[in-house]
Amino acid sequence: MAVCLSQLYQEHQRGIEAGYAKFETFPVWNLPLKHPVNIAYEAATADLNDVNMIDPFHYEAYGKIAINYNRDIEIFPVLDALFEGIYGQNPYKSPTDMGVNMVGFCISDDEVCQDASKNEIIRRYYTALNHLANGDGNDNEVSKIALLFKQANINSAYRKTTVAAKERKEQSLGKACAAIELPDGTIITSEESELLGPSAALILNATKELAGIDHTLKLIPQDLIEPIQKTKTEYLGGNNPRLHTDEVLVALSVLSPHDENCRKALESLPELRGCQAHCTVMLSEVDRKIFKKLGVGLTCDPVKKR
Repeated sequence: MAVCLSQLYQEHQRGIEAGYAKFETFPVWNLPLKHPVNIAYEAATADLNDVNMIDPFHYEAYGKIAINYNRDIEIFPVLDALFEGIYGQNPYKSPTDMGVNMVGFCISDDEVCQDASKNEIIRRYYTALNHLANGDGNDNEVSKIALLFKQANINSAYRKTTVAAKERKEQSLGKACAAIELPDGTIITSEESELLGPSAALILNATKELAGIDHTLKLIPQDLIEPIQKTKTEYLGGNNPRLHTDEVLVALSVLSPHDENCRKALESLPELRGCQAHCTVMLSEVDRKIFKKLGVGLTCDPVKKR
């Protein structure tokens, strides 16, 4: 907005009467203040400390409730004075007036939007916790999103994969575990082993389920995994011999021309897009990027891997 205000002044100095409007999606002005979509926006901008508010200027001008956020409301008197100084009057009666946003009218299934928003709030919470664990976050961001949980009437247990991963961890006596919810609602879990990390094992288990492959079948033979581990530790100096998700996918690709099950597993990967997953430890950047490329919404407990 500062750039726009400056530009308005500069154009006026050149004898050009310019105007401006903003195309901004969130917060959604014609959804309730505490609608999960608007709460999710606050969670997404917790590091900026954005706060959704009822637009007092809009209510005064029109007698109608509209939702905006603190920064636009705070700067509106400055914009109002600038418009009056340049043009003699402000065409906008409120911060909401200067926005172009019809997304609130486009919601065809509010229940789906609310569910997606609640999951987004939880994802943002875990992201903030992970940043804090890595030393590049702050307590205020985490605390704010925790308060937003109460406004949305949820907790981390709302996310099914979070509960499933933690239950698997208890059953495995503290091993690093992961869980994913497939498109049909099936929950698949995994745990780390001497050969595979929890995320790599999860990808294998999920693709087996999607491709209709017997879960007892080993897609990647141990005699193929061990040479990869040797290269990682002895030749490349790595400390973690377990295979990452990218290494598992490469192994499946190598085997697929001669193994129908490996080919079917790879062909099922697009079905993971839009799925939600959770891991009880913080995954490496490599693993996180693979989940992102697959279109999987991933969260992790703020626990660093041993």
